[in-house]
Amino acid sequence: MTAANGLKRLAIAVAALVAAAFVTLIGLSFLIPTEAVRDAVKKEIQAATGMSPTFRGTISVSLFPHATASFHDVVLGDGADATPPLAAAELTARLRYFPLLAGRIEIADVTLAQPTVNITFAQDGQSNWSSLLKSFAQAVEPGPDRGGLFSEVAIHDGTVTVRDAAQRVAERLDNLDVQLAWPSISRSFAANGHFVWNGKPVNVGLTLSDFLAALTGQRSGVKFRLASAPLDVMFDGAASDQPTLKLEGTLGADSPSLRQALQWTGRRRLPFGGFGRFALRAQSSMDASVVSLTNVDVELDGNRAEGVLTLATDGHHAVQGTLASDSLDFTPYVSGVRVMAANTRTWDRLPIALDGLAAFDLDLRLSANSIKIANAQLGRTAVALSMRGGKLNVTIGESQSFGGVAQGSFGLGSAAGGVAASTHVQFVDVDLASCLGQLFGLHKLEGRGTLALDVEGSGNSVWALTHTLNGTASVDAHAGALTGINVEQLLRRLEKRPLSGNGDFRNGRTPFDHLALNVKVEQGMVSIVDLHVDGPSVRLKVAGQASVPSRDLDLRGKATLVSADTADAFELPFAVEGPWDDPLVLPDASSLIRHSDAAAPLLEAVKKHSAGDAVRSVIDQLFAAPPPAAAPAPAGAQ
Repeated sequence: MTAANGLKRLAIAVAALVAAAFVTLIGLSFLIPTEAVRDAVKKEIQAATGMSPTFRGTISVSLFPHATASFHDVVLGDGADATPPLAAAELTARLRYFPLLAGRIEIADVTLAQPTVNITFAQDGQSNWSSLLKSFAQAVEPGPDRGGLFSEVAIHDGTVTVRDAAQRVAERLDNLDVQLAWPSISRSFAANGHFVWNGKPVNVGLTLSDFLAALTGQRSGVKFRLASAPLDVMFDGAASDQPTLKLEGTLGADSPSLRQALQWTGRRRLPFGGFGRFALRAQSSMDASVVSLTNVDVELDGNRAEGVLTLATDGHHAVQGTLASDSLDFTPYVSGVRVMAANTRTWDRLPIALDGLAAFDLDLRLSANSIKIANAQLGRTAVALSMRGGKLNVTIGESQSFGGVAQGSFGLGSAAGGVAASTHVQFVDVDLASCLGQLFGLHKLEGRGTLALDVEGSGNSVWALTHTLNGTASVDAHAGALTGINVEQLLRRLEKRPLSGNGDFRNGRTPFDHLALNVKVEQGMVSIVDLHVDGPSVRLKVAGQASVPSRDLDLRGKATLVSADTADAFELPFAVEGPWDDPLVLPDASSLIRHSDAAAPLLEAVKKHSAGDAVRSVIDQLFAAPPPAAAPAPAGAQ
C-alpha cells in the first residue's frame, strides 16, 4: 500500500504541476503585451539572421497546441520599396516553452507563409540581396551568444522571381515549399524542398559544408541535386565567389528526352527528329559564365562519346568541344526530315521550320569508327559541326566510306522567306553501287568511280527549294555496268528484226569500260552537258534535260553496237521520257523502219499509193513466230 500511495502522490504532484503550467500559460497569454512579443521576436530574428523585418499587419499569440507568435504582412528590406527583397503574408515564430515560463521569449524556428522572394541583378552584377547576405554572414559567425538562437526557417507556398538586367533573364518559381537549416553546432547549411517551374514540379536539395565561407564568397563544399520529370541535375564539388563565381566538381545530368528538357528549361523547339534519351557525366569547372567539362562521358539517342566540352552562357549560348566515339547513328536526326509528301511521289510542300538553331552557337568536332545516316553506312569519319547565326554547317574532313574516301560539306540555315541548303561533297574512288544505293536509293550503276555534287538552293519547303536548285554534278566511273538493262541484247535483237518489238529488256546488265556524266543545274532544271558510256560491245551517248520539281525526264540518245566494221555498225537513236521512278525507253521508230527489210514493201507501196497488199505482208512478218532454234549438234560431231 505504501508504494501505491507513493505513486498516487507522485501522479497528483505531476498533475498539479501540469495544471499550474497550464494556468500560468493562460495567464501569460493575457499578460504578455503584443508589443513586447513583436519587439522580442524582431530582435531575435535580427540577432539570428542579421536582417530586420518590418511587421506591418496584425499580431496574434497562441500557446496551444504550440506556443507561437504570428505576424501578418511582413516585409524584409526597405518598407517603402514597391518590390522588397522579401514579402510574406504571414510569419510564424514558434516559441520555446520553458524560456517562456521564465518570462523570456526565445524562438525555436520560423515559418514564412506565402512569401514572395524578389531577386534582381543590376547591369554590374550586384543583387538587391547583396547587403542582406553580408549582414547574414556577420550574424552567423561563431560566437558565445549564438547557442540559443534559432537556425531553422520553413517556407510554405512561396514564390521566387529572378530578374537579370544584363542577361535579360526573368524566371519565376511557384508553390515553393522548402526547409532551411544552419545548425549552430556545425558549419553546414542544408536546404530541401520542392517548387514548380515552367509547369513542372521540381525537387531540390542543397548542402554547403562551410556556410559562412559560402556567404562570404570563400571556397566551400557544395552538393546540389535537382530532380524533375524532364531533367535531373547533380553536382558534387566546391564553389567560391571571389572574385567571380567558380565551381569545380563532378557534374551529372539525365533526361528521358533532351528535346523536352531544352524546351522546358529554355522554351526552345529543336528542328527535325532525335534528341531523346540523354545522360552526361563529367568533371566540371565553371568560371564566371564559362563551363569547362573534361572526362566527358555523354550519351544521346543511344550514341555514346567521350571527350571535352566548353559551354558559354554569357548572353548567347555557345558549345565547343571534341568528342570521339566508336559508332554514331545520326538516323534519329534525319528521320524528322520529310522530303516526299505523304502517300505521293511529289515533293513535300509543308513549310520547313528551323526553330532553335539560332538559340546557340556550335563548334563541335566528332570522330567515329563508323557513322550511320539512315540507310548509309560510313566508315572511319571525322566531322566538324559549326553553327553561327542559325546556319548549320557540317564539314566532312575525311570519311573512309564505300571503299573509297568522302569529303565535303553540307549547309542548312534560315534565309529570306524560308531556308537555304547547300551540298558540296565528293566521293573519290568509291563503290558506286553501294554509294548511290545507300545515299540516293539508286541501284542502276555498278563499278568504281568518283562522284561530285555541288548544289545549293533556298525555299520555304522542299518543293519550293527544288525550283531554285543551282550547281553541277558529275560521275566518272570505270569497269562497271548499267544494271536492269541489257543494251547489247536489245540492239542485236533489233538489228536482226527491227520491227519485232522491244520485248522485255528491263533486266540484265550492260558492262562498260568507262562512263562519264556531267550535268548543270539551273533553277531546278538539270541539263546534261556530257553523258557517254563506252563498253566492250556497246557505246551510248545521251543528251537532254530532267526536271527536279516535276521529277520527270526528257532525254535523247544513241546506242551503238561495237563491231570490227565501223561502217556497218548498228546505231539506234532512242528517247527516255516520263517520271524518274518509271520512265519509258522508246527506240526511234523511223530508224527501225529504215533497218527493216519487212518495211521496204510498205514504204514502196506508200510511194506508189497502193499499200493494201504490202501492209498485209508487213503485218504478217511483224507477228510471225520467230524461227525455231537450231538443234545442238550430237556429241563428237564435226
